[in-house]
Amino acid sequence: MPDMLVNLLKLSSLEPLLDELKLKGINIRRAQSFEISPVREFILKNFEPGWADEILVGFSQKPVAIFIATKEGRVIGFAAYECTRRNFFGPTGVSPKMRGLKIGKALLLASLWSLREMGYVYAIIGGVGPTEFYERAVGASVIPESHPGIYTDILQR
Repeated sequence: MPDMLVNLLKLSSLEPLLDELKLKGINIRRAQSFEISPVREFILKNFEPGWADEILVGFSQKPVAIFIATKEGRVIGFAAYECTRRNFFGPTGVSPKMRGLKIGKALLLASLWSLREMGYVYAIIGGVGPTEFYERAVGASVIPESHPGIYTDILQR
């Protein structure tokens, strides 16, 4: 899976998307440090166990570098940044039952806007599966020869 590059100076506004999701009862917000367990449980139930470990770095930052999507008080999605490496977005995921509602895009934009506020002009989306999603959502482009990137087993090099 390749890495992608996104120009943070060309991000679309987040607010209209947040307002649209609120009408559906979905809230996108920065996670709180006391929410480590429910976010990890969500990830362990729906995604890779390694992601549950990876996000612990995001919870140790101030402000917390994890955004979550909630509906009726339950975690339905998450996005992390600066967990694996500085200026890297990911991991991220939305509950399979809640996909297609623009939750992933909102989590992505919230995270990328945070990176921009930190002073970055470009960001790396690491180990991307759905390249088309990131191309459409934020105009990201594949970084040539970036596979396997940092996610390979360093001992096998």
